[in-house]
Amino acid sequence: MHSYDERLTSLVFDYMKDRLSLDPVPLDNPGVKDKLEAALAGIITPGGTDPEKVLNLYADQLAPAVISADSPRFLSFIPAAPTKAALLFDMVVSCASLQGISWLEASGAIAAENQVLRLLADRAGMPEGAGGCFVSGGSAGNLSALVVARDTARRRIPAGRLRVAVSDQAHSSISNTLRIIDVDALVVPSRDHRLTGESLRAALAADPDPSNVIAAVATSGTTNAGIIDDLAGVAEVARERGLWFHVDGAYGGAGLFAPSIRHRYAGIEHADSFVVDPHKWLFAPFDCAALIYREPRLARAVHTQDASYLDVLHTEGDEWNPTDYAYHLTRRARGLPLWFSLAVNGTDAYTEAIEKGLRLARETAALIDGTGHLELIREPELSAVLFRRTGWTGRDYHEWSERLLAGQIGFVTPTGWEGETVARFAFLHPGTSMEIVKEILDTMA
Repeated sequence: MHSYDERLTSLVFDYMKDRLSLDPVPLDNPGVKDKLEAALAGIITPGGTDPEKVLNLYADQLAPAVISADSPRFLSFIPAAPTKAALLFDMVVSCASLQGISWLEASGAIAAENQVLRLLADRAGMPEGAGGCFVSGGSAGNLSALVVARDTARRRIPAGRLRVAVSDQAHSSISNTLRIIDVDALVVPSRDHRLTGESLRAALAADPDPSNVIAAVATSGTTNAGIIDDLAGVAEVARERGLWFHVDGAYGGAGLFAPSIRHRYAGIEHADSFVVDPHKWLFAPFDCAALIYREPRLARAVHTQDASYLDVLHTEGDEWNPTDYAYHLTRRARGLPLWFSLAVNGTDAYTEAIEKGLRLARETAALIDGTGHLELIREPELSAVLFRRTGWTGRDYHEWSERLLAGQIGFVTPTGWEGETVARFAFLHPGTSMEIVKEILDTMA
């Protein structure tokens, strides 16, 4: 099993080259359970199966049963569009079998990852000492950051329940995190779906005992509508009250690279912790999320794991162990594909790709606004566009979505907005064009 196999290598590399050359990437379809189980039956045997047969099974039966998030016609949820350079280097990372937990084991990889983290911290305006690590996704980043907020607060509030101020629009991973870490939520009503410093200040002033509120969470780009909270206002209240200020920028944080909207992020420079997912709008492969702390020493005090066999990792030197900054231990060097792509393509290319998604959202909004039977719900702040087809019910939207996918025209799932089922585009892929958008909108006539 551990010997180099020229035939196996050629088979896999040929498949990878074919996949990388697809232009555009097809959408494909969800699979049928019985059909997939029948195709997989007998493939794992005591003696093994010929690799060509196994690869053909994957290519012919399994891969087409996965909706491709990197298709320019994938406009649901938050799509993906990893660069070719990032995809190729992800193969290098896997091939090298890197264990990216410690400076001792992976200093070269960690130094490169830290260069990217520094770039992201600089874009956010965070201080020179800011740093962190790459985790699997925004949920893991939010969890790790708020554990640090909780444990840091416990030093001054040793007993009793703790609370975190969150918007009623916060991502589901925030409420899930609070449940996991056994912290309650002070839910602050949003104003037009946006958390403001004024509403946070009012909620704290009206609370009978706000002394156990230890943190405030703001969002720089809500998943559903791409709305950026009043980061400056929330940051001001957090400073006044001595609260940990966390910014969830899993989707929208990439907008820091776009000059046309950079002003919307004013205040993010005051964050105590910040999350952005490069596997979304920074064109990295899954799974890659950057978690950055204003003062990494606070995270290290919380997340460093103590075990006799790990003592060798913790010395008095300049080592940087990613395992000290999140709840993980074992960790692949998931930031390296992003580092390679940034180095190869340059930051200007990233700026242009992000700006293209923003322009597409604005042009689509204008087209919808000028179409009689369509109604724009709100002007897009980022690259998510919410709209409705007048006269349609929830069932109409779902049936329309199914027809689009069946015809390989697009993957556009409906969403909810103020209790109503509506349509939503999420633009991210630079290959998505207005021609694709018009083709999809024409099906709503």
